[in-house]
Amino acid sequence: MAIKDAVQLVENIMFATVNSDVLILRDASHHILDAGGKRVRPRLLMLTYAAAGGLDAPYAAPVAAAVELVHTASVVHDDINDHGIVRRGRPSVNSIWGRTFALLTGDFLFTKVYELMAPYQDLNIILAEATVALVEGETLQASAVKESNFTREVYYRIIALKTAALFKAAASLGAKLADADETVVTAIGQYGFNIGLAFQIVDDVLDLTADAEQLGKTAGIDLAQGRGYAAAYGVNGNASNGVAVVEAEEQPADPMVAIRQKVLQGDAIGEARAKARQLAQLAIASLDMLPDSPAKDELVDLAYLVVDRDH
Repeated sequence: MAIKDAVQLVENIMFATVNSDVLILRDASHHILDAGGKRVRPRLLMLTYAAAGGLDAPYAAPVAAAVELVHTASVVHDDINDHGIVRRGRPSVNSIWGRTFALLTGDFLFTKVYELMAPYQDLNIILAEATVALVEGETLQASAVKESNFTREVYYRIIALKTAALFKAAASLGAKLADADETVVTAIGQYGFNIGLAFQIVDDVLDLTADAEQLGKTAGIDLAQGRGYAAAYGVNGNASNGVAVVEAEEQPADPMVAIRQKVLQGDAIGEARAKARQLAQLAIASLDMLPDSPAKDELVDLAYLVVDRDH
């Protein structure tokens, strides 16, 4: 099955899964799913499944749908925490239905993952561990900002947990579903992990340089929480002690202006982009043990797409 058809199959499963007799839950879930998104995680799973020799796309697709619902639930909750009003180019669930119903919609999406994963037995463990890591990363981020402790090291730990862990799970699950050898599962998982790190670095850099229309979400939220600052300024080690803070005497009325002034000094943005490209190359190298195939070629293309995108 072509990857386009496989991803469409995943899409159909997600929409069917989130139907509910409680109309607010159904409508809010359809709203966020219908907005689209990059669908990088389910694409990654279906490609690794095919590259590892998997032939039964309908067997793997529910797991890819579960991975994407974990991510979708997390962004619904993110918009509550961040007061985001735009997500995927349209009003966020939070801005339309309010905080309470947005929270419940995120919970609904998370719990629907159990339904999708029930037939897959021990594979549940891989996705559960990634979901725990996601929550740990979000918590560590909030704690680091509150304590003004946003160092470069803390930044990389955060993105490893909140983003790269789910990418690694998606890749590993694809290989596991194809009954790949453990050495292949490990290599493909490392591909996913490095792609996840690169993806988040680029996401945070774009939060510095793109507007809301380009991003499809409220611009500057990641920056206000320190992630963009650490990604772009902390990467080059120019910050004294590496802590992502702006001194009080330097803060103008809008703290976002001060942070942008800091991060845009020198070639910080370029260095962050270079780090992302380095990670993409490491990811591609992990695919060497796989036989040549169209799916492997598309995994290479996906690595470049992640780092070269502008939204």
